[in-house]
Amino acid sequence: MKKIFLSMIVCIFMMPTSSKANEGMWFLMFIDRLNHRDMQKMGLQLTAEEIYSINNNSLKDAIVQFNGGCTASIISNQGLVLTNHHCGYDAIAELSTEEKNLLKNGFWAKNFEEELKPESLYVRFFVRMDDVSERILSKVNDSMTEKDREAAINKEIALIEQENNEGGKYTVSVRSFFQGNEFYYFVYEDYKDVRLVGTPTESIGKFGGDTDNWEWPRHTGDFSLFRVYTDKDGNAANYSKENIPMKPKKHLAVNLEGVKENDFAMILGYPGRTNRWMPAEGIAQNVNYAYPAWVEASKTSMDAMKKHMNKSEDVNLKYASDYAGIANYWKNRQGMIDALTKHKTADKKRALEKKFERWANKKANRAEYGNVIKDINNYYALTNDKSRHDNYLIGILRGSNFAVSPLRIGRNLQYYIEQNKAKREEIRPRIQGLIDETFKNAYMPLEKDVLAAQLKLYVEKAGYELPELVKQISAETNNDFDSYVDAIFELSLFTSKERLEAFLQYPNKALLENDPLFLLSSVLIARYREQPEAIAEAKEAYDKAYRKLVKGLRESKLSKIQYPDANSTLRLTYGKVVALPKDDRNDAKINNYTTMKGMIAKYKPNDDEFDLPTEILDLYKKKDFGQYADKQGYMPVNFLTNNDITGGNSGSPVLNGKGELIGLAFDGNIEAMAGDVIFDDQLQRTINVDIRYVLWLVDKLSGAENIVKELTIKK
Repeated sequence: MKKIFLSMIVCIFMMPTSSKANEGMWFLMFIDRLNHRDMQKMGLQLTAEEIYSINNNSLKDAIVQFNGGCTASIISNQGLVLTNHHCGYDAIAELSTEEKNLLKNGFWAKNFEEELKPESLYVRFFVRMDDVSERILSKVNDSMTEKDREAAINKEIALIEQENNEGGKYTVSVRSFFQGNEFYYFVYEDYKDVRLVGTPTESIGKFGGDTDNWEWPRHTGDFSLFRVYTDKDGNAANYSKENIPMKPKKHLAVNLEGVKENDFAMILGYPGRTNRWMPAEGIAQNVNYAYPAWVEASKTSMDAMKKHMNKSEDVNLKYASDYAGIANYWKNRQGMIDALTKHKTADKKRALEKKFERWANKKANRAEYGNVIKDINNYYALTNDKSRHDNYLIGILRGSNFAVSPLRIGRNLQYYIEQNKAKREEIRPRIQGLIDETFKNAYMPLEKDVLAAQLKLYVEKAGYELPELVKQISAETNNDFDSYVDAIFELSLFTSKERLEAFLQYPNKALLENDPLFLLSSVLIARYREQPEAIAEAKEAYDKAYRKLVKGLRESKLSKIQYPDANSTLRLTYGKVVALPKDDRNDAKINNYTTMKGMIAKYKPNDDEFDLPTEILDLYKKKDFGQYADKQGYMPVNFLTNNDITGGNSGSPVLNGKGELIGLAFDGNIEAMAGDVIFDDQLQRTINVDIRYVLWLVDKLSGAENIVKELTIKK
């Protein structure tokens, strides 16, 4: 035991002194004031104006939000877009068929004409932002109810959006920050003609699968390439054969020099959501009630889906994206439970809140802040059981398309029935579109199994008052939900495209309102939206208290956080290339990168997660790495930085001090899974695809030299 303890002490003192990560997801407009000097000390060679400028081209003009959920970058003067493979997954799957499976086998367009247009895909360019806190907060006061406050804010937001959209050219979004204590508006321009240029095989893009997800060492080629098209005048336009490749204001140069320990690294992107201000009892609720239910419900869906996906390539294609999304959050939520428990995050927050209460109850602060913690804790105490229930219920609604679509389509049909003939003809195409969307990728045996399994889990585990209809079904069937779901799928309008289309011809109100799947969908969604009166009252007090908690923590200086939580707005995070402690699973000399040698060591022929194309094995044997090999001779694959990122940063460019592209962010490490709630400055890491591996796959493995020729490459 003594030897182990001494070894731990040695490891702590031998860890790099630079391993402390730079916490923060920063607004670009404040980089000059808050961060620029610190970034320069770490290795930044750009001015703040070169990163964010309204009047001149800057780095922000090369960063896009990809299809509303990821980040991407422009990497050529012909509108070439680089993002993660998992970000392009939906589009790639949509363009795939059993006969031409692009998702499985990869795809590389040799010219513009071969590039493929998915049905719905867009990128969003950031134009500018500004602070409107004073303007909006002047419209509210402390005597308002939360509902009245929200109405006043929304009214002013509508005016701001109207004033800045330039007749509809731009999308304007006004967002709340610091829990409603500040407001900023963001101006964007959307480009909707985006086409697939290239993607590696799924075995490369998802190498390691669920086993390696959130893990290090990693060996994943998680990237895909698209292109933005404009009309002939360079304007955003809907798809047309006449459109031309975009001529962007700015594109990123690619640097092939490689990375080493302590190199500066910054990431620009659209992080989705963090909760760094979350109260202690909110964390405890997630760990003890919400997340365990989420994890169990997700695994239930995954097991039911995989049974069918493994039997059919067509079904696998149809559900690949849905399954990947559920699997990702399944592992994420379990990792959150483990990390938040291990780090005793709720206890640390409670300690901070005790300090806050002492400050809040000083005579000068008591009137505004005295009840803050009490109101917050009261709300969580009232909602713990409901939180668990709601997450089991979400498992049904998220896992089964036919738990949600009957209500969505049914509400439209109710309106349709009440209209005259002319109005029905007007709204019929919209309803037909909903029907087509529902059945486009539906495989009924899978849908039935998921719904039955989720209903059974919900009844057994929710631990909360169930809807009357669900209790009745449970009692009458003795929880035989397989037989029940089989029966209602046979009877329902909503499980047959043909029956729904016939209903449009001959609508029948009684038939609709007595449809068993419509009734089930209605009660499940109604229960999810339901808020008992006691909880509604507590929520009113909670919303005010949470806003005051954040305001008070900033005012008292008890919190050192200077940046707002992530909410899918453009942010910059900066840090360095930093190793984790030595890991025998990694062949690299320093545990801040991985090599192709390590990837080949993981290779398992015909395995779902660790298979590789034979071409990679052949090129590896020949050591045919071209200009993409590291100076030491190995072929790099992934590397680590200590940047502060979260979901939504997937696909974000990793840049060196000159603003050149060195990698592509795609994951975090499971040791720091609590990072969305509390930042760990020792363990926080971002896992990145080395840009040299990306270009080796494009050039040497796939022979897409036409793509490499587009790039501005620095060596």
